[in-house]
Amino acid sequence: MQKNELPVVVIGAGPQGLAAAAHLVDRGQAVLVFEAGETAAAGVSEWGHVRLFSEWGELVDAVAARLLEPTGWQTPTTGYPTGAQWISGYLAPLAALLGEHIRYDSRVVGVSRRGRDRLVDAGRAEQPFTVHVETTDGGEYRVDARAVIDASGTWSTPNPAGADGLPAIGEKTAADLLDYRIPDYRKRTKYEGRHSVVVGSGHSAVTAVIALGRIARRDPATKVTWVLRRGAVGNTFGGGVADELPARGQLGITAKEFVDAGLIDMVTGFRVEQITRDGDQVVLTSEDGRSLAAADHVAVLTGFRPDLSFLSELRLELDATLQAPIRIAAEIDPNLHSCGSVAATGARDLAQPEPDFYLVGAKSYGRAPTFLAMTGYEQVRSVVAELAGDHEAAARVELQLPDTGVCGGAGLFDSTGTGIGGSCCALPEKQLIQIGRAPASV
Repeated sequence: MQKNELPVVVIGAGPQGLAAAAHLVDRGQAVLVFEAGETAAAGVSEWGHVRLFSEWGELVDAVAARLLEPTGWQTPTTGYPTGAQWISGYLAPLAALLGEHIRYDSRVVGVSRRGRDRLVDAGRAEQPFTVHVETTDGGEYRVDARAVIDASGTWSTPNPAGADGLPAIGEKTAADLLDYRIPDYRKRTKYEGRHSVVVGSGHSAVTAVIALGRIARRDPATKVTWVLRRGAVGNTFGGGVADELPARGQLGITAKEFVDAGLIDMVTGFRVEQITRDGDQVVLTSEDGRSLAAADHVAVLTGFRPDLSFLSELRLELDATLQAPIRIAAEIDPNLHSCGSVAATGARDLAQPEPDFYLVGAKSYGRAPTFLAMTGYEQVRSVVAELAGDHEAAARVELQLPDTGVCGGAGLFDSTGTGIGGSCCALPEKQLIQIGRAPASV
């Protein structure tokens, strides 16, 4: 079979992987999707209890919606779905439509060029990709592809609690007492009257803090400690009412209300060095020797990182800090990002030295925490257009991202103080609480 007759392989049947497949089908391109889980959107299903801060209109790819409409499916138009509702209302129907294009229980464990390892230059671009796959029943095989779109995300590789990016001393031993995803706080009895610690400063951490704050409001015996590595609160509370995604802005407003009400104890400049197991509790100790009170539950919500291990034989050009495609790194770097939205990214921005290989979706942002579903849909639209030879469409920008309302970067890491800074406008004294991306319903 000639290279141009081979399928495009998409890694991952999550939101962006399914959208990529839909665009390829719409353009008459052969496509094969490999999904490590038993079902589509397996990663989303693990946080099905969490409510997104994006509305339905921002969570559905336009081409996928057009393909679904003849089946009787109707686009949800209003509201903020949970992960489970996102699956049932859109992702599962799309996966069913794509049908035989998707292979489940199939994990991609390696991508290379046929007969060429990373070192070989001769005829490299002319050779098809070879995609090595392992199945859950122990089988293994490989598939040739003319192009590869890696939409595998970062969900499977959460960051550890250790402040240096490596597991803290004792973290692996205490792993069964730690959660690296947003727990389902609707199961209140597990947290009521106990001490919970949340480590992290992103949207997931804010979501967990809000859910625990609601439990503490009902049960005064519940203790919640929120741990930040940075010496000051900085822009942890986000852009507030200046955020053009209202539910995202509301997360910070609500979290601040709980902190101000004394329902959440905030600890800054705490960089976890050691986690000591004490029966069914754990004690977190920082690099400066401080220790927290023993905790019954610790949510380690310090972000995610891309798994690049199965791409070791490909030639990639990634930013040294973020592990994201180098052309988009400055736009998404939380150390540099300033007021306004980041720019939409397309095929030209995502292209690699390895021709016809693209990182899309959350994985394209590397370790940056600012990815939105609508960003990924624009990425796959552009990438698929490029692979289909429609260079004009690939170069066109069809997305204006919303303003975050946050000014400045992450701030000075070692600065001290607890004042709120880094937002384009001050947070208001009071706001009606609106559940956004994540406060789980509790």
